[in-house]
Amino acid sequence: MAKQFKPETLCVQAGWSPKKGEPRVVPIYQSTTFKYETSEQMARLFDLEESGYFYTRLQNPTNDVVAAKIAALEGGVAAMLTSSGQAANMYAVFNICQAGDHFVSSSCIYGGTYNLFGVTMKKLGIDVTFIDPDATEEEISAAFRPNTKALFGETVSNPTLEVLDIEKFARIAHSHGVPLIVDNTFPTPINCRPFEWGADIVVHSTTKYMDGHATSVGGAIVDSGRFDWDAHADKFPGLCTPDESYHGLTYTKAFGPMAYITKATAQLMRDLGSIQSPQNAFLLNLGLETLHLRVPRHCQNAQAVAEFLDGCQKVAWVNYSGLPGNKYHELAMKYMPGGSCGVVTFGLKGGREVAIKFMDSLKLGAIVTHVADVRTCVLHPASHTHRQLTDEQLLAAGVRPDLIRFSVGVENIDDILDDIKQALDQVKP
Repeated sequence: MAKQFKPETLCVQAGWSPKKGEPRVVPIYQSTTFKYETSEQMARLFDLEESGYFYTRLQNPTNDVVAAKIAALEGGVAAMLTSSGQAANMYAVFNICQAGDHFVSSSCIYGGTYNLFGVTMKKLGIDVTFIDPDATEEEISAAFRPNTKALFGETVSNPTLEVLDIEKFARIAHSHGVPLIVDNTFPTPINCRPFEWGADIVVHSTTKYMDGHATSVGGAIVDSGRFDWDAHADKFPGLCTPDESYHGLTYTKAFGPMAYITKATAQLMRDLGSIQSPQNAFLLNLGLETLHLRVPRHCQNAQAVAEFLDGCQKVAWVNYSGLPGNKYHELAMKYMPGGSCGVVTFGLKGGREVAIKFMDSLKLGAIVTHVADVRTCVLHPASHTHRQLTDEQLLAAGVRPDLIRFSVGVENIDDILDDIKQALDQVKP
């Protein structure tokens, strides 16, 4: 049996094993198309009878190397890269849902994903029910319908930092014969591997910690290969019945554990085309090589920031699961004993205006519409990403009007804390 490498080794080595005379570093295959000697060779590729490359919209060697690395890190059988995290979420659900279907989602998810599910996908005829992730199993199960095809949640939600009880969600999903899809962007597989707790599909915005340097927008979908689609064939005809666009091929019969990712590539990427560019995949791979070094530093720094804020008189509240008194501390210790992520949320006494003054006074921390890279950055959702909402609507969405999302970078912690202190000196509650 082949040796199972640890995550640190997989970050550096997985996906690319060059042969004699080949580049040590994965090359960028900056080509839209690939040459074959005969028409028959190309025909077999189009019929999914052979694996290979013919057009980058479907597959590209650089992308496949990086996808294989992410699959290895998550412990999955296969992965595919997408042009963004939003595309990954869309494809993950759309791969098993069609018009007339329904799925259930945690309400504590990224605002863009909430809109994708609650507005855009409804226009495609796919309905969603949002549930409180902290509700009981019975309450969440009550949201399921005969046409429900999936359950969705975020390991650590953005920006409100709720920690998902993955085992509970997996039990609920499987009791209804559907897969659990988990967005693992914030913890990354360095801190949490949802497949080990029963999840079936994992998605990522690779734009965040995986890239880590704010250079490349991207996403990924990883399949555990463990969900038995054929056992619930009536729910998943797209995987379990013949696809006429490929001469009647049935994905589960032709590809076994690879059925879900193969369908997502052969159908959705073929028709919708949200492919990640090989250049971005190359940059993502550079980020992955140091992911195991950066994530612990992010968490170490965030823990120090959270503890400082928790003891500060000008701070009204702090939300970070690493704090012993946090509502999600016990769940975080179960699923992410090495740390959750580098994002801390908090509010200042005096509310929204004081929060804005604090942010404007930061010198090291930059105000940007981004999160989770090496540089410390900050965002006030009520003034920025959620500014169209009233205070009442903000609270309904789980975002307090005074919430500051502070993404702690990998700079020296003394410099980060000094910047927070001097900014706090500028505000009067």
